[in-house]
Amino acid sequence: MQTTYIWYKLHLHSLKIVLGFVIGFCLVSAESKAQLPGTLNLPNFDEQKVHYGFLIGGHSSRFRLKYSDEFITPDMDSVHSILPTHKFGFKIGFIVNFHFFQYLDVRVAPTFSFYQLGLDYRYSDGTTWPELRDPTYFELPILFKYKSVRRDNRAIYLLAGITPAIKVSGNKKDLDSSERLLVEKYNLSIDVGVGLDLFQPLFKFSPEVRYSFGLLNVLDEEENDFSAGIESLNIHSFTIYVTFEGGPSTFRRKSRKY
Repeated sequence: MQTTYIWYKLHLHSLKIVLGFVIGFCLVSAESKAQLPGTLNLPNFDEQKVHYGFLIGGHSSRFRLKYSDEFITPDMDSVHSILPTHKFGFKIGFIVNFHFFQYLDVRVAPTFSFYQLGLDYRYSDGTTWPELRDPTYFELPILFKYKSVRRDNRAIYLLAGITPAIKVSGNKKDLDSSERLLVEKYNLSIDVGVGLDLFQPLFKFSPEVRYSFGLLNVLDEEENDFSAGIESLNIHSFTIYVTFEGGPSTFRRKSRKY
């Protein structure tokens, strides 16, 4: 019952994020169309050495599983397969952006990420046992941002970097460790993504998509019935972000004609 409640609550949050993204995109599009032709918003924004912002995102995540040699032994005859399942979650965080060169920035984005990670244990008798973990990670993406030449109030960009993470909830001490799939406390991933900067009169709005490839095996070293037959688990996720960025001079230099 508790797992069902958590999934229901997370599902509602994911719907809110997606709905907010759609509404925000529509509002920004409408505002852009309403602006006078020839208005360049925030003309010197990207030349600021440091600026700040925040982000929200909705993600689909799953384990990438590798079977161990034990899986093909007679002891595992009752298990037909162990399959990762896609689950939804959300992220919220802050952005600190450092400008280094004309087209290159470095972004640090402390983020709290709320995951749901599932495995379906399928048995030879046709039954399935779903196992669900719901860890919360504090992540610290360190990303290089390569930007295109700005065209009017738009510019596209590419992102790549690493994301170290530490689990801040969902620890194995919460329940008897023999009754759950155990997940390690630390994770590390490589992130790649693409986004679109849309310059508004008072801030920069950016829809962005990013894929995260987990590098570390997050399967806990403590063995139990749930880890039998599994050699490694990595976390992969696909995330849609919405970011809002401002800076010290944003309100002093709104727009100009060109």
